[in-house]
Parts: sequence; structure tokens; C-alpha cells
Amino acid sequence: MARPSFQLAGDGPRARIQPRQWQQQLVQLLRRRLDPDASHGRDVLIHAGPGAGKTLGALLGFQAMQQEGRLKCFLVMCHRTSILNQWRTAAERVGLRLEHWNESTPNIQSQNLQHADGWLVTYQGAASQLDGLKQALEPWAGDQLLAIADEAHHLGVDPDEPDGPVWGRTFLELSSQARLRLGLTGTPFRADNLAFCAARRIRIQEGEQLVEQISPDLCVEPRELIAAGDVRPLEFRFQDGWVEHNRAGKPDRDVSPLSEEMRESWRARNLRRAIRLSDSSSIAQQLLIRARRKLEQVREQHPSAGGLVIAKDIAHARSISSLLREQGDRVDLVHSQDPEAAQRLSSFQEGGADWLVSIDMCAEGFDAPRLRVVAYLTTVVTRSRFVQGITRAVRMCSARAATETVPRDPSYVFAPADPLLMSYARSWSLSEPYRIQAQQQEADSDDPLQSGAWRGPSLPLEAVNDGAGAVIRLRTPELPNFLHQ
Repeated sequence: MARPSFQLAGDGPRARIQPRQWQQQLVQLLRRRLDPDASHGRDVLIHAGPGAGKTLGALLGFQAMQQEGRLKCFLVMCHRTSILNQWRTAAERVGLRLEHWNESTPNIQSQNLQHADGWLVTYQGAASQLDGLKQALEPWAGDQLLAIADEAHHLGVDPDEPDGPVWGRTFLELSSQARLRLGLTGTPFRADNLAFCAARRIRIQEGEQLVEQISPDLCVEPRELIAAGDVRPLEFRFQDGWVEHNRAGKPDRDVSPLSEEMRESWRARNLRRAIRLSDSSSIAQQLLIRARRKLEQVREQHPSAGGLVIAKDIAHARSISSLLREQGDRVDLVHSQDPEAAQRLSSFQEGGADWLVSIDMCAEGFDAPRLRVVAYLTTVVTRSRFVQGITRAVRMCSARAATETVPRDPSYVFAPADPLLMSYARSWSLSEPYRIQAQQQEADSDDPLQSGAWRGPSLPLEAVNDGAGAVIRLRTPELPNFLHQ
């Protein structure tokens, strides 16, 4: 059977690792940037899809530079505490000592920190302990520090607001003396169009306009990882239907097709209506029924496979959980206000439930290779959040990699046939540039879905069935021709 594009030789936490091709390119890139005659600056941005091995790649890159005497130590900053353990586990695999930094650390732990190869801290933790961390960094790292920003797109920087986003300002201050700043991201986009740290900004000419955008130094597209067998392809099932809006005592009803509505206010209203759990004919319930059936089919070949539902809010998530439990499914519900959320996530990763229902805790950094079905039932329709959510289901585990051919068996995404979500699905496996532009320029967009300028034809106010309609299927990375028209 085909194997992933990287190999692990031997067992145990320090198994010999042969890097993937892009990870070897990263080592060469870091070496060039550390050359005394280099003129490209000290910011390096890696844009690689989920499952590419960004964490391992960064660690292997640092280790190579440390062995060559170019770097001494590294600082990793993450956006969530739960991700810190993933970094420590990965560091152990390559033989690096990575310790969690805390200003109130006891003396014995302080000794461990001084002899560590790297320190770990969350962005929030660094911001709240900025002075102490700055004082500790200088004697420990000197001028041979590699500062790593995990999911660097969280570090927004607004040059016009010196008191702007705290995480970005904190990272810039802590990395001011670093030899290199390495940014890692799977979705290099921000809804506010701000630039972010550890990323080079370039200006390019588009027609008669000079625009500024983020330029990754190394880009690994999901379609490349799919072709190599490193991640799973995704197949989409978009649940279509007519959406009806009526008021009690009023004879006329507003009717709109979910997949064809281009008027922004109507599109958003349709999606809010589509994700409601009203009756068995609703779009959301039909979507969940089909998602459950697909998971059952997948389990015939992958018995431990699980599903993820991304809900709108806590009340919505509870309703979905109750519906799934009524069907006999085991369900873990997690959200940011749940003190046991971390334990529930860990339990799901180990195979404890059929479905994981979440609002905001599984869109980024959550690693569960058993995930094979995602139901996207939220009104959040930014490209980054959608891609983050659906790509939880692309990861491979070593056991399945040894038994599946390349390309791997697909995972499945179920979502309402919202035009924006469908447009993101067409390009999720491709890398697109992130343009930095002023907010007022957004209204000048030629995209009717973004600008809301196009109002489309008027629709008849006639009574139609409000039940769920057909399923629109998308296969990626190659898509049906009619979707490009």
C-alpha cells in the first residue's frame, strides 16, 4: 500500500524522521535567510494546508539550524492552550526539549527552562506577562532566537492604531531581537483585511491600481498534499431548498431558493433560516439525516470514524446534540464555556463518541484523524472559518495510511447550499493571495456576493414547499464544469 510522503523509521518518541519535500525546502529557506548577506528580511511565512506537517516542519527546520550553529533556541507562541501539548509531543519526537514558560514557575522548573531548546506560551499568556517574559528571553536566547508564530493570521497589526490588536503588538515586541520570525498558517486570511506578523507585505500592480498583499515564502497547497496521499480529499454535499419567510396573519410570503439567492440581505436571511431545526422537512434536519447515513457508510470501511457538527451557538448546539442522541448516537458537546471541554475533546480524539458538536473550539488546531464527516450548520461564512472547519476531516493517521491507496478515501462535508459557502468549496484546495486593503474599498468589489450591490430578479410571492430540496454534490480538487459557469 502507498505510504505518506514522509517516513517514520523505528518506534518510540524519537523515531528517525525523513522530512517531506516541502519541509526540506523550509530548511534550505531558513539557511538562506540566516546568511549574513541575505537581504530578504527576517520574516518567513509558511502557508500550508491542514495535515501538511507545519509543526514538525518548523521543529525540523530549527533543529537543522541549531546543529549548524546558526540558532540557539526558539520561542513558540500559540493561540490556544490546548495546542501547547501538541507542540511538546512533536518536539519529543525529534529530540527537542520544549518547556511551557510561566512567570510564576518554581525554581526547579526555572532550571529546566534554562536548559530547554524552546519555550512555549500562548499569545494571551505572553500579553499578560510581557515584562517578565522579555526579561527572561534576553539572557536565555541572546541574539540567536527563532520566534515562531503558530497560526500567524491571529496576529493582526494596524499601523494606524498603535493601541490596536494586543496579540500582534505582543509578538512584535517579544520578537524584536529575534534572528528570524517564522509564521505558520493554514488559512492566511483575516476578515478585517489587516496585515499580520511574521509575514512580508509586497506591492503589486493590478491594472492601474497598486495593491498590497501578504506574500508567503513557502506555499503548500492542499491539492499537492492530496496528490501525495498526505491528506484526504473532500467531497461536498450542499443541501438545497426553498426558503420561506412569512408572518402570522399575512397572506403573502417571501420565497427564495437557497442556492441561487445573490442579494446579500436575502442570502444571509436564508442561511439563518436554513440552519434552524424546525421539523423533519427542514433543510438542517435533512442535512443531518444525510450526514448520519454517510457516516454509517464510511464506518463499514473505517469503524472508528466520527463526525463533527459546527453549530451557530450553544442553544443551537444543544438542540443538534439532542436530535442526534434521539437517533441513538453518542455525542460530545463542547464549547468555550464548558470547563470540561478539553477532556471531551481528548475523549473524542480517542474514539469515545460518534459525533462531536461544537461552536468555536474545533475550527483551528484541533487534530482528530478519525473525523470523516463534517456538518457545517453555522451562519459564520468567512472563507477562513469555513476552510478551517471543513479541513478538520482531511488528516490521516498512520494506521489508515498503511491500508488505503492514493488518493486516499475521501471525507465528506455537508452544508446548506449557501452561495458563499459553495464558492469557498470550489477553491478550498487552492492557495489564493491575501490582499490588504482599506475597509471602504470592500464596497467597490465586483463580486455581488461580497458587495451586495446586485439585487437579482424579483421573486414571485407564491406558496411553495418549504422542505429540503436536492443535494448539490461537489468533488474536489476537480469540480464539475457547470459550477464554473
